[in-house]
Amino acid sequence: MRAITHDRYGDPGRVLSLSEQPAPAAPGAGQVRVRVLSRPIHPGDLAGVEGLPDGPRQRFATPRIPGVEGMGVIETVGKGVRDLRPGQRVAFFPVQGAWGEAVTAPAGLVVPVPEAVSDETAALMLVNPLTLLILLRAVEDARHGQSGAVVQTAAGSSVGKLVSAVALRQGIPLVNLVRGTTGARSLRQRFPGLATISTADADWRAQVRDATGGRGAQVVLDAVGGSLTGELAGLLADGGTLIAYGQLGSGSTPLESLALTSRVLTVRGVSVLRWMSRTPEERAEDIAFAARLAVSAPELFEVAARYDLADFADAVGHVRRPGKNGTVLLTGPAS
Repeated sequence: MRAITHDRYGDPGRVLSLSEQPAPAAPGAGQVRVRVLSRPIHPGDLAGVEGLPDGPRQRFATPRIPGVEGMGVIETVGKGVRDLRPGQRVAFFPVQGAWGEAVTAPAGLVVPVPEAVSDETAALMLVNPLTLLILLRAVEDARHGQSGAVVQTAAGSSVGKLVSAVALRQGIPLVNLVRGTTGARSLRQRFPGLATISTADADWRAQVRDATGGRGAQVVLDAVGGSLTGELAGLLADGGTLIAYGQLGSGSTPLESLALTSRVLTVRGVSVLRWMSRTPEERAEDIAFAARLAVSAPELFEVAARYDLADFADAVGHVRRPGKNGTVLLTGPAS
């Protein structure tokens, strides 16, 4: 089968390649094999290819196939699988190797796609809604029943737009941050009930303070990190919480520069990859939420572009393009 692989950590544009790889093993008991039709490129996927900044760079013994989310059609099922059948459209997460033409996965990580949901939406049906739920729970914990303002970075991202939609429905006083004036204008049109501020404005910090009533934010949701972290900590009210869930930015911020002790600030990291620590019952509820959202609000699952696996380099370049709207998909297998 065709698969995008890397044999060492590094810049995805340099270390990724398309090659023929052995097809995954036939499904064992409780497993299914899925022919993958579409899979997203998430920032976390690229971060996994890059590895840690100071991590090892030696070659792997076996090439690795990135990707943990996708959708496709079940080819075969193993013994004991009763609720899934060959030919059925499904989404899956977290299943390593989604950037190949097929995966073999535990049946418990494979979800039937509702008939009303398109293939494109199905490819995005799990990770972003589950990330949304994780962020909402973290915000609820950090607010301690209070009603203070929440600021989020990367508000124009796919997850950021989900957060905005829920904030409007739940009455959360959300302040959106984006990098440019064009993105800010577009987001204001999309969510006119929310304050949206461009960090390209010289006075963006003052704008945030005004939008939070001069009290500062109780919570900051941050997908950017890097050198922006210190600025964001400065926007928190004393006792506030910075919730980090991504590393889209560059640079770094020394922890001791955040005045954590004197201002009683909390820095908390969250990751959708920890979602599997929830109980099976809780995960089932989360999956049901994601499926309902895909049916009721497909406009929140925006696709920026589609690329065949062979065009992965262009796809990665698109992911990194400033002002991108939606998520880039890798499609295939070729017919």
